[in-house]
Amino acid sequence: MSKQHAPGFIALVEQAKAQINEIGITELLQHNQPYVLLDIREDHEWAAGHLPEAMHLGKGIIERDIEQTVADKKQKLVLYCGGGYRSALSAQTLQQMGYQNVFSLAGGYREWCERKLPVEVPAGK
Repeated sequence: MSKQHAPGFIALVEQAKAQINEIGITELLQHNQPYVLLDIREDHEWAAGHLPEAMHLGKGIIERDIEQTVADKKQKLVLYCGGGYRSALSAQTLQQMGYQNVFSLAGGYREWCERKLPVEVPAGK
């Protein structure tokens, strides 16, 4: 089920997308250079399942904690969320903080699951 987003939010996301780089799932899977995969979804979304090898750094704390998590501002970062909106906003913010190689995963977790690609679920879930 698709969630209806407020027009102001969509406008903000579109502005961010004009200033950031997006990477598609196919391109990500074919990519053979190292990158850090960051899941910026809420804690409960992460706990329900996430992309293999992803690190969790929720959108609410990413600005506060990114420099302790990834100190190298030249490191390639691929951010994802549920559908690519929150990750676009966070990618823009990280660029403003000086990160030079930031990408938002187009389609996000939803598209990953629609393609029936593997996900990790914490034990006990």
